[in-house]
Amino acid sequence: MIRKRPNDRSTNCQQRSTLWQKCTNLRALKQVHASMVVNGFNSNHSAIRDLIFASSMAISGTIDYARKLFDHITEPDTFMWNTMIRGSAQSQKPLYAVVLYTQMEKRRSRPDNFTFPFILKACTKLCWVKMGMGIHGKVVRFGFESNTSVRNTLIYFHANCGDLRVATALFDGSAGRDVVAWSALTAGYARRGKLDAARRLFNEMPVKDLVSWNVMITGYTKQGDMESARKLFDEVPKRDVVTWNAMIAGYVRSGSIEQALQMFEEMTSLGEKPDDVTMLSLLSACTDIGDLEIGERIHSSLLEMGSGEIITILGNALIDMYSKCGSIERALEVFRWMREKDVSSWNSVIGGLAFHGHAEDSVNLFKEMQRLKVRPDGITFVGVLVACSHAGKVEEGRSYFNLMRNEYKIEPDIKHYGCMVDMLGRAGLLNEAFECIEDMEMEPNAIVWRTLLGACKVHGNVELGRRANERLLEIRRDESGDFVLLSNIYASRGEWHGAEVVRKLMDDSGVKKEPGFSIVEADDSPLMYFLFDSKPKLNR
Repeated sequence: MIRKRPNDRSTNCQQRSTLWQKCTNLRALKQVHASMVVNGFNSNHSAIRDLIFASSMAISGTIDYARKLFDHITEPDTFMWNTMIRGSAQSQKPLYAVVLYTQMEKRRSRPDNFTFPFILKACTKLCWVKMGMGIHGKVVRFGFESNTSVRNTLIYFHANCGDLRVATALFDGSAGRDVVAWSALTAGYARRGKLDAARRLFNEMPVKDLVSWNVMITGYTKQGDMESARKLFDEVPKRDVVTWNAMIAGYVRSGSIEQALQMFEEMTSLGEKPDDVTMLSLLSACTDIGDLEIGERIHSSLLEMGSGEIITILGNALIDMYSKCGSIERALEVFRWMREKDVSSWNSVIGGLAFHGHAEDSVNLFKEMQRLKVRPDGITFVGVLVACSHAGKVEEGRSYFNLMRNEYKIEPDIKHYGCMVDMLGRAGLLNEAFECIEDMEMEPNAIVWRTLLGACKVHGNVELGRRANERLLEIRRDESGDFVLLSNIYASRGEWHGAEVVRKLMDDSGVKKEPGFSIVEADDSPLMYFLFDSKPKLNR
């Protein structure tokens, strides 16, 4: 028996298909693409389709590479258009999906029932109501409104950012409503804060999928109704990581940090693996309560989850957590260890160093940022100006303020001016600080005037202190500390009459001094001891 020798080209196609499945990153994808070129498959239509699919859909973070490939195809078919639109809609840049659809129309390539759900999802992500309405019109024109997938995506679009009445009409007009239609409309009402209507739909659903449960739980947590959210959480037949994340994030937002941490412990004990969203919520909780020990445990969990790699947003959260928990050394370790940094990474560590008194290190890190051509933003300069203020580097602070305006074209906001006032005030340049406030391009707030008032107390300048206090009282008259500061300025100079006048003004205004207190942690519960009476104590 003579066996037929397999066609080499057929064998290569099979091998190519297997290779796509093994591609897990951009480098592997490029290697397969190079192999295609070498073996003459670069013009093979089927091979090109596979390559477009792999780079736009199958491998995370390679959509830009897919776009470059797609731009060189002279006559893409509808499958290729749809694949690219879908991949772009699911990427971080859904705008490109709209651009592609516009190009598709110009090149007279006819869309099908798969095209419209993808482009509608992009419009929903972008919240482009007008564009989405236009796509709805095209759906009707091409006769796809009765298609189940297209109709459900239309309901999803209108429910989330379009017209809820249209979404409801589409839902009511459906001959056979499936669970996707129910979920889409329920999600729309919940995300727009109409929880009563969403709950009615949820209760009426013949079959509830996990998406619907998660939408309702998330809706309640965002409104701070943790009791209703917990009740649904306990009733849900099967949970996923989204369910747990909704509850953890809800407890963090409502300030119930202990419950959030308990929920995390329960989650892991039941075998549910946390994801990046879980860890972000927990890091936020640790930052809020300043618990370094728990933060370090979360850091260890992150390293185990990512095999040593931590994405930029989590790295930034770790830097922020360590800085605010008082461990600037660990914050620096994380920063130096991060492979991918963005401007927020630099801002967090520059600001952390500045607020912890490491002014020289903060400024030096900014200089390193400049050397590496990382463009700073307004937040960067707040950290740098704080560093200059704490170190008494007035001339350097002035130069950075001017650098921000002149070179980087960043207009200073109230925080930058506040830093300048603080810097000048600490240096005793009170008249210049007052002039800085007067020259501000926006209305100074109470914090700015209070900063100057505090500097006047330190340097014993009664006249400027009085003027700053007058401006402060024009903005607010209910803060006892503002009166106390001015009275202490008078008292420090032995001007007791002025101190008594301020105290009388405070009494006449009906302002009561808040009692001072200390916080002592005992048995994990903060106990407050009130130590002072309700009257301001003058420095006699």
